[in-house]
Amino acid sequence: MVSKPVDNAALGRRLCKAVGPGVIAGAADDDPSGIATYSIVGARLGTQLLWTALLTWPLMAFVQMMCARIGMMTGVGLARALEMRFSRRLVVFASLILLTANTINIGSDLAGMGDALEVLTGIRSEVFIAPMGLGILWATIALRFAQIESVLTWLAGILFVYVITAFLIPIDWSEVLFATVVPSLPDSSEAWAALVALLGTTISPYLFFWQTSEEVEELQVLKGDGSRPQRVVSADRITDRAFDVGLGTLFSNLVMYFIILTTAMTLHRAGITNIESSKDAALALRPLAGELASALYAIGILGVGFLAIPTLAGSAAYAMAETFRWNEGLDRKFREAPRFYFVMGVSITIGMVLSLLNVNPMHALFWTAVMNGVLAPFLLLGILAIATDKRIMRGQPSSRVSVCVVGATTLLMFVAAIGMFFS
Repeated sequence: MVSKPVDNAALGRRLCKAVGPGVIAGAADDDPSGIATYSIVGARLGTQLLWTALLTWPLMAFVQMMCARIGMMTGVGLARALEMRFSRRLVVFASLILLTANTINIGSDLAGMGDALEVLTGIRSEVFIAPMGLGILWATIALRFAQIESVLTWLAGILFVYVITAFLIPIDWSEVLFATVVPSLPDSSEAWAALVALLGTTISPYLFFWQTSEEVEELQVLKGDGSRPQRVVSADRITDRAFDVGLGTLFSNLVMYFIILTTAMTLHRAGITNIESSKDAALALRPLAGELASALYAIGILGVGFLAIPTLAGSAAYAMAETFRWNEGLDRKFREAPRFYFVMGVSITIGMVLSLLNVNPMHALFWTAVMNGVLAPFLLLGILAIATDKRIMRGQPSSRVSVCVVGATTLLMFVAAIGMFFS
């Protein structure tokens, strides 16, 4: 039998078309507060934890793909899917924790974006907070889902500045390769706390909700009538989403890797280990790596903030809307889903207030980490319960490999949550 030749052009177009929610979720994971975390880890510990990027990529990819599969098979968001197996009170409680944690995170991200603009312009950061917050809120209400997805997908590309920045400084690549492939276990309470922070920053609850809900949005846009999906989801669609999620999570962990590498090779080597924010890192890079490296670092923070804040506010709004049976969706006009957009507005507004009140961003991130660190492993248990339920998943449950990897991730997150309190 003669095999049919592969149409590379058609395959390329298909893969480009597949890029969407997975890439957005992956890029949003590297939000300004995440960039601050990676920078602090690199400055304080050097290359000691570079290897974690190799660990977190497959864990994050399998978790996000399981969430995407839930959205495809059930036709509902994660909060609604959780109600099919668990008490409504538990889902309400989890949604409120998510909303609180995301709102605090939005405040930290707006502060980081303001700091980045201060580095670039010399104008005080407080001047930019309200225009940025209100601008993001207006865009999420005014634009339709396809437009928002397109804008966020293109914004993800700005994170490549962190890869470029690493090549603007002298690096001993043999040392870096060794630190990457040979795990160096934490040897101090500070290093253990950093490992917990990296896990918590990478595998975040808000991304679970966002990935699931965006899959439902895409299905509704494709069908055009907002109805539930067909009984069987095609293998091609699952493959396309696996590519999208794999690319997005690879991108996310690659950026994490290069931020830790850049700060380790500059700040840590120079003995500058006491940084408290991404602004400190950007300013400290100037004399060590040059004006261009510092500017690129700040531009990356600003760009990803515009991507991450709609994701944070949107995931909380999806969770609340699904829990209380409100109309929802970024493809709806404001009058069609007022309570959905109201939650987004409240979340962003409170985040703006927190930024303008000069709430210590590191303290805020600590409490966010506590809430997410406690919520994440329990949510993963719920996700596993749904993904393995043949009835809920319409006869297409997740594979054994996926269940094993996500199960291991859940166990690791429980250990991390316990370690966080001791740290």
